[in-house]
Amino acid sequence: MKIGLCGTQSVGKTTLVSALKQLPEFADYNFVTERSKYLRDLGIPLNTDSTLKGQVIFLAERAAELMNENFITDRTIIDVMAFTKAAKSINYYEAEAFCGLAKNLIHEYDYIFYVSPVGVEIEDNGVRETDIEYRKLIDFLISLNLRDNKHRIQKLVTLSGTTEERITKIKETIFG
Repeated sequence: MKIGLCGTQSVGKTTLVSALKQLPEFADYNFVTERSKYLRDLGIPLNTDSTLKGQVIFLAERAAELMNENFITDRTIIDVMAFTKAAKSINYYEAEAFCGLAKNLIHEYDYIFYVSPVGVEIEDNGVRETDIEYRKLIDFLISLNLRDNKHRIQKLVTLSGTTEERITKIKETIFG
């Protein structure tokens, strides 16, 4: 199965992937977490400073994940589309064209779990943007992408609460 977690920054997606990795039910899965620090150190602008070239790299990473089976990732095509639309250096027409291409891959996820930011404080990891308004913008754009592409999404589930509550919901959704 191809499982993606999507959501704005600092909502616990990577924490959740790390927790799922410890569970025997997911022993046959590969786990992928975003490599923001690595990419930043390569000189690829992130967050509000992202460029079209940078977003193409992020999209290529997500597309490469989709070429595999049985994975759980803490970023999806939906996230890449949202960050592209929020980037200051990417004009509207470039962002629309980019998202027009990217959305053609959404259907490949068996499950997309949207991780809600409600009740989750922003944590500064030295890489992510900590501006609350930017976080709200990304969440809005992700929600909009989910709505506009719902016909491309096989199974969409919203997660909230503690990591344990989120894990329970994921297991119930996948295993019944």
